[in-house]
Amino acid sequence: MTKGYLALVLHAHLPYVRHPEYEDFLEEDWLYEAITETYIPLLNVFEGLINDGIDFRITMSITPTLAAMLADELLQNRYIKHLDNLIELSYKEIERTKWDQPLNELAHMYNYTFIESRIAFVERYRRNLLNGFKKIQDAGKLEIITCGATHGFLPLMEVNRKAVEAQIKIATAEYEKHFGRRPNGIWLPECGYNPGDDQVLKDAGIKFFITDTHGILHGSPRPKYGIFAPVYCKSGVAAFGRDIESGKAVWSAEEGYPGDFVYRDFYRDIGFDLNFEYVKPYISPDGIRINTGIKYHKITGNTDYKELYNRRAALDKAAEHAGNFMFNRGQQIEHLYNFLEKKPIIVSPYDAELFGHWWYEGPEWLNFLLRKIACDQDAIKLTTPFEYLKENPKNQVSTPSLSSWGYKGYAEVWLSGCNDWMYRHLHKAADRMVELAQSYPTAEGILHRALNQAGRELLLAQSSDWGFIMKMGTMVEYAVKRFKDHIGRFTKLYDQIRSNSIDESYLRDLEWKDNLFADLDYRVYK
Repeated sequence: MTKGYLALVLHAHLPYVRHPEYEDFLEEDWLYEAITETYIPLLNVFEGLINDGIDFRITMSITPTLAAMLADELLQNRYIKHLDNLIELSYKEIERTKWDQPLNELAHMYNYTFIESRIAFVERYRRNLLNGFKKIQDAGKLEIITCGATHGFLPLMEVNRKAVEAQIKIATAEYEKHFGRRPNGIWLPECGYNPGDDQVLKDAGIKFFITDTHGILHGSPRPKYGIFAPVYCKSGVAAFGRDIESGKAVWSAEEGYPGDFVYRDFYRDIGFDLNFEYVKPYISPDGIRINTGIKYHKITGNTDYKELYNRRAALDKAAEHAGNFMFNRGQQIEHLYNFLEKKPIIVSPYDAELFGHWWYEGPEWLNFLLRKIACDQDAIKLTTPFEYLKENPKNQVSTPSLSSWGYKGYAEVWLSGCNDWMYRHLHKAADRMVELAQSYPTAEGILHRALNQAGRELLLAQSSDWGFIMKMGTMVEYAVKRFKDHIGRFTKLYDQIRSNSIDESYLRDLEWKDNLFADLDYRVYK
């Protein structure tokens, strides 16, 4: 007998990193690594389940910036070049390790992974992974939701409502272009909810969003069922809250599954371990050692000494952890069902890139979990938020509180001493963009192009990733440069438009570099 629901939600997002002005650009590797280690493995899991007749439901956000990169021909071609490089390196590793059987088996594993990834990317998905995800959605197993256009942190954009509206309207239009339908739901960037934003979602046709635990628990009035049922905002848009217990089991490196000593160690990579001259052709052209993706060691423990990775033992552990997760959710649902006197829904959202990239065995864990839920129990029903709402249309009305899933739960990550300087520029640029849209309602020709490009530069500057990177202290120089570049480009375009002196060669260069959202219409800010 079904006693409750489980909604697994994966948030797939990367900032828009595309640099055609360089032959090779280090930060583009973020996309290539995610394709090989997360997105293709997830597609393999979903397709394997369908081929085996396993019924499942899962929700996945694909942000507009990620969708744009996956659909970009330049990045598609560069990814193939990246894979060819790894395949060459893996063949060299097979030769180098031929006298060490355990190591050689791992070298063969990576060689097989890279070759199969290339075949899948080129032949199965025709170089665009969106084709694969759309197919799973059309089969009724996956619900793809959208996100803010460039992952802008909406609570800190409140001073200009048009900027918030543009992030949502552009996102839904981009979703429809890629997936042939309107999105039912949205992953608010950083789970950042600001009371009133739900009306913007409703106006864009969005039916539900995901928010953090305390956003629901601190709602007004306080929800009777806590986070174990959605609430309707006054607009009629539903809010689903994140479950803490199931989240910790997967998120936490200390308490959760990914930190188990038998799993592969993310930080030991041959790009750092092997002779520089040997790995030089496969790392950054400027000689910076980087991850290649070939890692031979397991976590082992809190020690610098790392034992060799055992793939079979790691998969056995992933199966064990999947069983443990299912058992715990069953116990949780059983308790809640008796306490609440209704079927609860447990919403378990995670960054998609955790599965495969950070936690190498994550896709296999998910595969085991979905199969076990389908075959080994009957208390848990897998669902998506939209399916749940169709099955359970009556829910309490409550206004969630301002919240995020960042450190301390509010806006500190994106508004602190290391990044607060950005906002005077962002707010001024947003005001100016609205001013331009109002002043030139029927622009044509080069003026129309310049206004559209100004919109793109503002959107790219608004990405929450730049402030997050500055706060975390990794790749700070790149994040600062990206933000300043986009604000500077917007300001220059604004001045040229206002002075009626648009430099077409400059505009053409920006359209080539920052080609995000080809169908963007600046009048979204009007």
